[in-house]
Amino acid sequence: MLPASAVDPEIRQQWRENGYWQDISLDQALSHAAKRFADAPLNIHSDVRPAQVTLAELRKRGLVLAGALQKRGIGSGDVVALQLPNWIEAALVYQAAAAIGAVILPIVPIFGEAELGFILRDARARVLFIPGVWRGTDYVERVQRMGETPELRAVVVVAGDLESVAAGGGSPSEFLTWDHFLADSGPYTPNPTNPDAPAFMVYTSGTTANPKGVIHSSNSLLAEVTQSYPEGDDTIRVLSPYPAGHIAGALGVLAHLVAGRPTVLFDVWDPVAAVGYIESQRITSTAGTPYHYLGLLDAAEATNSDLSSLRACGTGGATVPESLVARAERLNIHLFRRYGMSEHPTVTQGDDSDPLDLRMTTDGRARPGVEVRIVDDEGRDVAPGTSGEVATRGPDMFMGYTDPEQTCAAILPGGWYLSGDIGVFDERQCLTIVDRKKDIIIRGGENISSREIEDLMLRIAGVAEAAAVGMPDERLGERVCIYIIVEPDTHVDLLSVQTAFASFGVARQKTPERVIVAQAFPRTAAGKIRKVDLRRTLRQEFAMEKRNNG
Repeated sequence: MLPASAVDPEIRQQWRENGYWQDISLDQALSHAAKRFADAPLNIHSDVRPAQVTLAELRKRGLVLAGALQKRGIGSGDVVALQLPNWIEAALVYQAAAAIGAVILPIVPIFGEAELGFILRDARARVLFIPGVWRGTDYVERVQRMGETPELRAVVVVAGDLESVAAGGGSPSEFLTWDHFLADSGPYTPNPTNPDAPAFMVYTSGTTANPKGVIHSSNSLLAEVTQSYPEGDDTIRVLSPYPAGHIAGALGVLAHLVAGRPTVLFDVWDPVAAVGYIESQRITSTAGTPYHYLGLLDAAEATNSDLSSLRACGTGGATVPESLVARAERLNIHLFRRYGMSEHPTVTQGDDSDPLDLRMTTDGRARPGVEVRIVDDEGRDVAPGTSGEVATRGPDMFMGYTDPEQTCAAILPGGWYLSGDIGVFDERQCLTIVDRKKDIIIRGGENISSREIEDLMLRIAGVAEAAAVGMPDERLGERVCIYIIVEPDTHVDLLSVQTAFASFGVARQKTPERVIVAQAFPRTAAGKIRKVDLRRTLRQEFAMEKRNNG
């Protein structure tokens, strides 16, 4: 985590004086919201577990779950993990964990046993909530394949029964159904926690092969939520398309739990249903990657839906095509770009009232309380208008990583976070992200480590060298492309690669979608592969294909 001296005390005091840090725990915020916005509905769109519940009811049921957690010895500072879709039970886990002072750890459902096992061990999670079988994946079987997790006390299966769990090889002492877990509950004991203590964790892929554990305090997490949904405007109605398990998905849940906004969540993104909610419930606020908005615009045009209630539509997480912004404009949807990451959820953003040029070509201005610098490789500020690495500091910035060495490597003196992204400021003080220093692929808003893909490729017989890069994609921003050099008399193709990745137990999104067998790689004088050349070739192919298709 960040050392106490990482951020100047004067800066931290300013955050408090300006109201960004309220010095209350996440549970205090949830309790306050449940009283003030008792009737605010949470609508879960799902083919298998649809639900609608008020915030007051969520709070009441969440405290029952809190009692069950405490009865099993889970308490302050313990990590409560959930690999659940956006179901009501996920929101209940948020309520319960916060109530007992535990740390909430959502995990994206696509992570296979390799990533899941690493995360649970690294976080030292004490309890895990999973579905039974969902979208063709047996989550109990996944847990049984993930290896030893010494700190884990119980696995709670939300949609399953003890008989099927036992048949899979687990025992009731290791696996419990949701109903059995709640049946052994009692009154919970409130557990006041320090608002600067860890309250929330999320794991994000980066340049390292393993996911990185990002830690937020109550102060940093609440600073993000309260700025996004300030008090005084009770007309805001939210629709979040993000899946559970990463920071954007968590903020969709917290829009309801903390800010008390009527909210619609999806366990599986459904753009046709989404336009129906926007029209019928007069949704005012949404966000998403280009993938989400393309689906939304297609559905709106196909159904002739009225989206005129929308007034706050942020997008990011991948390259945002200017054509997408222009297309939305024709439907009177004023998209604006925003920039952030798990470590610092919102650094800059535009506004729907900004000129089209600003919204289409920049990532907006720094959010109030947030500072941004553009620095060189030595951490020195570059001249205005010059590109460099983006360094950020603000009240919603994370506390640090679970790995102290990763934290030290990412933080400049004064508490500035080195994002790994390359950006430039214009004369309007608008930031534009122009490149990535980190070697990652962003597919549909999800960060995928190129190094992890390459390490997995080298486990395939006959692969001598591998270089993973993102190839442009109109809907997802990027897809995984792997360049390989193979050993003599060896045949490796897309099918064999996909079969191998399926056997490795990693998320399907990490599986290469194109394999290019090369005779040689472009290299630097030091022998490093020049990925910039590989990316340039793919971008040129993409541009030529677009021209040929009109």
